[in-house]
Amino acid sequence: MTGTKTNAGNFFEDFRFGQEIIHPTPRTVTYGDVALYTALYGSRFAVQSSDEFAKALGYPRSPIDDLLTFHVVFGKTTPEISLNAIANLGYANCRFLKPVYPGDTLNSVSEVIGLKENSNRETGTVYVRSTGRNQNDEVVLEYCRWVMVRKRDKNSPAPEAVVPKLPDRVDPAELAKAVPPLHIANYNVALAGSTHRWGDYDVGEKIDHVDGMTLEEAEHQIATRLYQNTAKVHFNLHTESKGRFGKRIVYGGVVISLVRALSYNGLGNAFHFAAINGGRHVAPTFAGDTIYAWSEVLEKSEIPGRSDIGALRVRLVGVKNMDCANHPLKTDTGDYADGVIIDLDTWLVLPR
Repeated sequence: MTGTKTNAGNFFEDFRFGQEIIHPTPRTVTYGDVALYTALYGSRFAVQSSDEFAKALGYPRSPIDDLLTFHVVFGKTTPEISLNAIANLGYANCRFLKPVYPGDTLNSVSEVIGLKENSNRETGTVYVRSTGRNQNDEVVLEYCRWVMVRKRDKNSPAPEAVVPKLPDRVDPAELAKAVPPLHIANYNVALAGSTHRWGDYDVGEKIDHVDGMTLEEAEHQIATRLYQNTAKVHFNLHTESKGRFGKRIVYGGVVISLVRALSYNGLGNAFHFAAINGGRHVAPTFAGDTIYAWSEVLEKSEIPGRSDIGALRVRLVGVKNMDCANHPLKTDTGDYADGVIIDLDTWLVLPR
């Protein structure tokens, strides 16, 4: 008896508007995950680094890095959403809604909220809203993303095009959900490594985060496996050597985490990565590239009902193989400058 028991992943024509996808496999986050995440990116934000620092503020212990939560939830979705992807294109309305701690178990569910075949008829863009929940069925993260997925058959009929309307920004009133009321007098700026609080930043201010980090082949492979992300473009050199780049592409979340870690130098008290209003992977990254970062403060907002914390809307830009002294972003024609690899519109939470 013969049959197919393996998962070849969904191609563009397999998706349906409104479809709900429950993703395997639930994942319990451990202290080992936290240690490996630190080893891969070198993040130094004090709340996520020290139980004692976090407990002095009112956390029961140190929560895991917000982006580790993102990667675990995201990784669950790849076998069904992006196993046959060419590229992950962008994000919107990403909200971190509850702290996650070692010992918590995370799972993911996605809803298809848009579909649009590309003009070459060989690929299409799939829009999904993915939700991560903990073992108590509490939502810890929700985000939208869109991804370019191969078609199985160029001649297969395209579904009716639906492109969702997504909000331009997350409402600042939602940003406090993942931050308990803090004993802000206990926030030790010396131990945090920065004296600059929410009130010390100005709209329009640009920050060159100075440091660079070279991304190694083994690192991005280990990182992506850590999140159980199975997308072929990140792992399979045998197939990708025949593709458009001739080599494996680094998972975009690795770039986000590197840029976030580099931003510590200049935003050391931005302890909570609260939201991604929108963003896109501008260009691919490969092993051997050196990543730099710079930021621009787009907006400052008080958070309703909270006198302990405030929010900065920050454009976080990642660049490869060039420094950021001149804050490279776009050319006079409006195109992204050479070297820009990621452009994220984020909300960050700082102590007041």
